[in-house]
Amino acid sequence: METIISPSILSADFANLERDIRRVTDAGAKWVHIDVMDGHFVPNITIGAPVVKSLRKITNATLDVHLMISEPQKYVKDFIAAGSDIITFHLEAQKDLTLDIIKEIKSADIMAGLSIKPKTPVDEIKKFIPYLDLVLIMTVEPGFGGQRFMHDCVQKIADVKEYARILKKENLYIQVDGGINDKTANICKSLGANSLVAGSYIFGSADIASALKSLL
Repeated sequence: METIISPSILSADFANLERDIRRVTDAGAKWVHIDVMDGHFVPNITIGAPVVKSLRKITNATLDVHLMISEPQKYVKDFIAAGSDIITFHLEAQKDLTLDIIKEIKSADIMAGLSIKPKTPVDEIKKFIPYLDLVLIMTVEPGFGGQRFMHDCVQKIADVKEYARILKKENLYIQVDGGINDKTANICKSLGANSLVAGSYIFGSADIASALKSLL
């Protein structure tokens, strides 16, 4: 699988989201990462389904929606209706409903992803991999952009890669989010990551096309 870069609009100019999304897609990005935070699951509040719906109207890019919210089952339908192409939620949000939420996302014929925080062991996600299209490994504590990459999380990438190999899930996206730059991207890819989320590294660059290319 080719490496997919998913620029995080958390680091974009929220007053000019259409402009900034066009900047990254014109530079070659195929996915756009949308961080949804509720101020409860994580200590920050960002955007909701109405913004995703608006973004759907102005781009054909894959909308890679990351729900960092406490009760994802209450809102999955809204994000499906808004035009999300991928919906990723956190294992830690409601463990007892994890499989039900995955199935609800998949029933809408879109991609289902599951994410884990840095302190969550990768073994806890293993049983869900057969049902998933994407596993998102956080290499920072979720909630804010611009944090430093946590190197002690990278073994999780190799572990998920191995589980996927055993299960013959060759098309599983193993995505990494947090502190991604040209150096940490190489570490992640060497362990099996095939999708990288980057925010400040891309949107803070004077040359977005070169920044994207350096992650591939």
